[in-house]
Amino acid sequence: MIETVNITFKKKSIHFLWQHILLLISLYFMTLGIAFCVRSHLGSSVISSLPMSFSIAGTEGKVPGLTIGGYTNIMNILLVIGQIIVLRRHFQPIQLLQLVIGYLFGILIDLNMSITSIFTYDTIYQQIFAQLIGCVILAFGIAMEVRCGSVTMPGEGIQVAVSHVSGLPFAKVKIIINCLLVVLAILSCYIFWGTWLWNIIGPGTLFAMIFVGWMVKFIGHHMSWYNRILGYSPGFRRYIYGLARFLNLKD
Repeated sequence: MIETVNITFKKKSIHFLWQHILLLISLYFMTLGIAFCVRSHLGSSVISSLPMSFSIAGTEGKVPGLTIGGYTNIMNILLVIGQIIVLRRHFQPIQLLQLVIGYLFGILIDLNMSITSIFTYDTIYQQIFAQLIGCVILAFGIAMEVRCGSVTMPGEGIQVAVSHVSGLPFAKVKIIINCLLVVLAILSCYIFWGTWLWNIIGPGTLFAMIFVGWMVKFIGHHMSWYNRILGYSPGFRRYIYGLARFLNLKD
């Protein structure tokens, strides 16, 4: 009986580890997509628009000089606090893990901003290409993240919380909150510079709001291969060498 419990615990532990390794990979793709959108100078993605505005203002000494990832971390903390306020006693303590996921998200944004700094997009066609490829990569990462079935990102968590309390459909709440983030980013532009900066909120931002959602649905219909990967039960040695291939747990 004890041996059976130990094996079950081992399987659950390995699945949990594998699930979160895949989640980390999905976060990497999401942040890589965001970085390309920022580099396009046609407008950042919705989730990074406000942090980008504060980060640019930070380089000019208007606010503390944090990176986009740093301000993303602050925003994620505020979003989790917002969930606690909205849900009150219905807030589940396990959701505090969103802070960890949000922190990793911020770190990966800065990492990918550094990696993509080697690319320059001087013509409008290059900028459109950067925005398009960024949206596709972002959508791919989101499609992966949703299937991991782990703790949600703070941005999604606040949408779920508001939908739960208000009774509004999740899709409608998502649109409302995304629009609110865009409005706040625009207001921050006027506060910091007295004008609208199109490289922060531009046509690319509107394109991302529409295209990424459609692309996530499209990619989602072609990810049976990812479901099989998610169902792997690799051993710890195979983790180290990256050779996990449908292994069965043995004593």
